[in-house]
Amino acid sequence: MSNTLLHTEYPVEAEDYTCAGEASADIKRKLKQLGVSSNVLRRVAVASYEVELNLVIHSDGGVLTLEVTPDTVKLISKDRGPGIPNLELAMREGWSTASETARSLGFGAGMGLPNMKRNADDFAIESTVGEGTTIEMGFHLA
Repeated sequence: MSNTLLHTEYPVEAEDYTCAGEASADIKRKLKQLGVSSNVLRRVAVASYEVELNLVIHSDGGVLTLEVTPDTVKLISKDRGPGIPNLELAMREGWSTASETARSLGFGAGMGLPNMKRNADDFAIESTVGEGTTIEMGFHLA
């Protein structure tokens, strides 16, 4: 951890639509202060917003972690349940299990996971039904 420039954890509560987007806004602000290029900043902003909203909409709560090294920005999302039964289906644009509440607020269009994968240089997702989901995204700075 000696080459870590920044390590911040953001607890995200399930169905907390009032605070949705606050963690990703703070991530963008911190990366801007570190002088991260606008191209990387834009991609991290999109991916962090999507993953934060997935925590709010689909999980029982979790933590979004930001790690910055001289070479990489890394986002790690770990949630508590319910897990994703079909990852292949979940990765399809437009597929969503969002609640009516989420949809009525304009969320849950089924673009979250595809947008995360599209914007990250490295993307990995693991999910266990009944336990939760971990998403790791890396963005190269050099």
